[in-house]
Amino acid sequence: MFNKPNDLPYLRFMRRLHAAVLFDWYLEIGCRTGRSMQNVRGKTIGVDPFFRIENNVIGQKSAFMAFQQKSDDFFASNVLKSLGIKLSFSFLDGMHLMEYLLRDFMNAEANSRDGAVIAMHDCCPYDHEMTTRDVENAPRRAWTGDVWKLLPILQQYRPDLVITVLGCQPTGLVLISNLDPQSRVLRDNYDDIVAAWQDLTLADYGVAKFYDSFAYTNVKELFYNRFALFDKVRLDPQDADTPIFVSP
Repeated sequence: MFNKPNDLPYLRFMRRLHAAVLFDWYLEIGCRTGRSMQNVRGKTIGVDPFFRIENNVIGQKSAFMAFQQKSDDFFASNVLKSLGIKLSFSFLDGMHLMEYLLRDFMNAEANSRDGAVIAMHDCCPYDHEMTTRDVENAPRRAWTGDVWKLLPILQQYRPDLVITVLGCQPTGLVLISNLDPQSRVLRDNYDDIVAAWQDLTLADYGVAKFYDSFAYTNVKELFYNRFALFDKVRLDPQDADTPIFVSP
């Protein structure tokens, strides 16, 4: 039986998070319209093959870079290393196929600083239709593809990670902490993981098995503890290496 996310919509959660926490470097994969990064206050990098930004997404950011390319090409360019950038928070919302999200996670983790957090979107589907890998015939409403697989994959291969699953509408938000940028476990096992998981459907895996593997954390818990999950990368505006301009 599906356990449909029914907590705060993810965009509202992201607004609350960015209002409370200033990050040094924020990365977003799959920006498209820019709505989810509009309220980021720190230095921001957006990656998308085809931007459709019509509103002001720069706001009070002290630095903003947009890369109109596939995430694989972005990471392969090594621009982060060449600029000496270590990521504090990454939001992964690119192509909804498990091998793409797996690569995005590996690459984001490898470029993260100590205490960083990675968020993965759309990992909690609420019907079978939205989990299709058929990109050309994906449903017009919510389409998660098969990125739900990242939860059991990370549970199996990276038990060292701390996985917090929020029931943010419409399809969940997964926060990954205790990252290890030096880990090669996923990279060394990438081919085996893809071979074992790519053709597996959620029906074959078992909906109950999937949802029994985790429990939703209520968004209010993060609000009440003032987003303590991000304490190691929470930046004091006075310590920012470039000015942060706050409207009066």
